[in-house]
Amino acid sequence: MALKPLTNHVVAKKDAPTKKTTSGILLPDTNKEETAYAVVESVGPDVKNIKKNDKIIYKEYSTTNVKLENVDYIIVEEKDILATL
Repeated sequence: MALKPLTNHVVAKKDAPTKKTTSGILLPDTNKEETAYAVVESVGPDVKNIKKNDKIIYKEYSTTNVKLENVDYIIVEEKDILATL
């Protein structure tokens, strides 16, 4: 089953939280913050600036979380995407 976003919405797969800093220090599970990064899986027909496989930074509290086949997805409006990487 695939999620097909409507209008100006984007479906993205959440990135796994970082387990290590860039300098190689391992982070404990209790000290991790929720990441606001995701990889775009599909876009709605009215989305203009985002395309599939873009890595995005989004507003953390403006998403709808969906879990399908043990994979965490988010649905977010294009206006709530802050940047692409």
